[in-house]
Amino acid sequence: MSTTPLPGIGVKYDLTTREHQHLSVIAHRDGARTVNIYRSDDPDACAQSLKLSVAESAALIDALMPAHHSTNLLHTTDLGLVAERIELSAASHWNGRVLGETRMRTETGVSIVAVLRRAEAIPSPAPDFRLAGGDTLILIGTREGIEAAAEILGRE
Repeated sequence: MSTTPLPGIGVKYDLTTREHQHLSVIAHRDGARTVNIYRSDDPDACAQSLKLSVAESAALIDALMPAHHSTNLLHTTDLGLVAERIELSAASHWNGRVLGETRMRTETGVSIVAVLRRAEAIPSPAPDFRLAGGDTLILIGTREGIEAAAEILGRE
């Protein structure tokens, strides 16, 4: 599977199945999902597209991953919270700056709970943690807070 950031939209996930069927899922910033299935004779031509609401996406995830369903897991949508990944571009204003300078929690109410850098995960990064282009930040907060955080982190 490959991922492609779609600035202002979300993230596109592409997958080719064992049967060589190409499909993609676009994870929109508002929580909706679009599932696209491409023609086998023309991998650039979309044969079918299905737009799913947040609730429909959650139901599909539960159907596809029943082993992950546990009463101990945090179901963020039930609590009004969402978790999202945001990748810093190499041209980001925050590239080389420390996390505390973003004033993320103060400005948006969002918590940066981890940073993924190459093959390493840094849980609970401290305010003096130095950000780098290519870092993927894991955020938890309200939908509105996450959108505000994405704007701050997208600054170049």
